[in-house]
Amino acid sequence: MKASVDQDLCISCGACIDTCPEVYDWNDEEKAHAIVDEIPQDQEESAKEAAESCPTEAIRVS
Repeated sequence: MKASVDQDLCISCGACIDTCPEVYDWNDEEKAHAIVDEIPQDQEESAKEAAESCPTEAIRVS
């Protein structure tokens, strides 16, 4: 399973990072991005929850 953050939609609210810091963090442009290539199995639910909490629907988990 992978996560991606659409940089054009990210508003830097930090909701995903607060929910799942093992998968999301800030990049150099102060926007969220996925920090893992593959989401660890024990973090999948948390990564999905973070995507669902994104106010701009910038996160895709598949």
